[in-house]
Amino acid sequence: MSIEDIEAPGDPFNFARHLIERNAGRSEKTAFIDDYGSLSYGELAERIRRVAAGLRHLGLRREERVLLLMQDCADWPVSFLGAMYAGVVPVAVNTLLTADDYAYMLEHSRSQAVLVSGSLLPTLNAAMTRSDHEVQKVVVSHPEAPLHPSEMAFESFLELRPPARHPAPTCGDDPGFWLYSSGSTGRPKGTVHTHANPYWTAELYGTRLLGVREDDTCFSAAKLFFAYGLGNGLSFPLSVGATVVLLGGRPTPEAVFQRWVEHKPTIFFGAPTGYAGMLASPDLPPREQVALRLASSAGEALPAELGQRFTEKYGVEIIDGIGSTEMLHIFLSNVPGKVRYGTTGWPVPGYEVELRGDDGNPVPDGEPGDLYIKGPSAATMYWNNRTKTRDTFQGGWTKSGDKYVRNTDGTYTYSGRSDDMLKVSGIYVSPFEVEATLIQHPAVLEAAVIGKQDADGLVKTKAFIVLKEVDKADPDALREELKTFVKERLAPYKYPRFMEFVDELPKTATGKIQRFRLRQREQDSAA
Repeated sequence: MSIEDIEAPGDPFNFARHLIERNAGRSEKTAFIDDYGSLSYGELAERIRRVAAGLRHLGLRREERVLLLMQDCADWPVSFLGAMYAGVVPVAVNTLLTADDYAYMLEHSRSQAVLVSGSLLPTLNAAMTRSDHEVQKVVVSHPEAPLHPSEMAFESFLELRPPARHPAPTCGDDPGFWLYSSGSTGRPKGTVHTHANPYWTAELYGTRLLGVREDDTCFSAAKLFFAYGLGNGLSFPLSVGATVVLLGGRPTPEAVFQRWVEHKPTIFFGAPTGYAGMLASPDLPPREQVALRLASSAGEALPAELGQRFTEKYGVEIIDGIGSTEMLHIFLSNVPGKVRYGTTGWPVPGYEVELRGDDGNPVPDGEPGDLYIKGPSAATMYWNNRTKTRDTFQGGWTKSGDKYVRNTDGTYTYSGRSDDMLKVSGIYVSPFEVEATLIQHPAVLEAAVIGKQDADGLVKTKAFIVLKEVDKADPDALREELKTFVKERLAPYKYPRFMEFVDELPKTATGKIQRFRLRQREQDSAA
């Protein structure tokens, strides 16, 4: 299957209208189940049109931005798609950031209005007091306290005007929405995606590779503001008429298990950190209490041991892949029925990948190279950041910032971020390879590896390790045991010369380990 086999979006093309029309015959079917109740496809379509009418009533014009700061609930997709229906650009932001972060995003995006969850309203108000940018209106989903005159309850907002009769006549290349980069390598960047981009990810990955079907119930631990979660919990299931389970709070093992058992999702979307926590939990439900037929993983490469243990427990595969905010979803992936645990699989049909060396030329199989991707879902730019845009979006290619190795069977194995790779004794060492080996030890829950200079100024590996049972560990004995454990499984030069046991690892809100924070910590302690 190639991209030529898929009908391209026509002109005009509005992604919200596209989803409404695809589900015109499913008005009674449940689209979303959240912490407050459920929403049918018919109700979803009407509320999308009401949001569009409300935004127009507030005076928002095409391509102006509206900040979407909302916990996962049915109001999130209603707001996101309602803005797109109106030709307004929703800027979906991480719900776990600080007031200073939101002040920056308000000014950077120049958002004219904010759609916010009641639980996040105090943080938003603090952000607005720190920003010189003036917001015209704040609409509050599920308010938790009396509202200020400048604020409006979401349900009242829906009643401002009758549902919009017609969508904005956007085309596939028009700005559709923004996502901010996760911040795993520094300051978040406003990544601009088009109306056509989620169409392509749903067609190429959700429908044709994962095989999401109308009779599926999808549940994503990754939140909707995350590019991975946006596909899992919105564009993929709504493109085929499936049902979505949304979780407003943190996806703790207990919260995930509750929804597995109560709502019986057939497809679960998670991340390696989450799978590790669930498999370590004493409350992990037995196979007969769940209805999973497929699981997905992204965010970081999935260690083979985690995938194998999950499959042994539930009899279903975890389809590990890599995507990015810049490409919107997964472009390199394992395939259902053809999983190679320990690898990230093959290029998703419709995408091309290349591994390039420091000189910009392709590298041979077996050698690490910088991963570049070409495909129809690439973002157009980073807003107001020409330098970073030019560095990342190079002609038809997108520079991922990841290093990979291509194996002889055509699969690709993750070798870490380009700025995380280490050279030990003149040889590249992948932090992920050492981490994946460490977590095979029964005492280790999580691990992160960085480079640390020894007394001679030479780079050696240092591991930060989270243990499963801290109180039962003899630190000195365990350090030596873990060093031997790695030496027995990897080339001797790869074992971590330094180890530090920590309570937790620094991560982004989407679960990615922030190794740059660990490196900064080492630099500060050495100063």
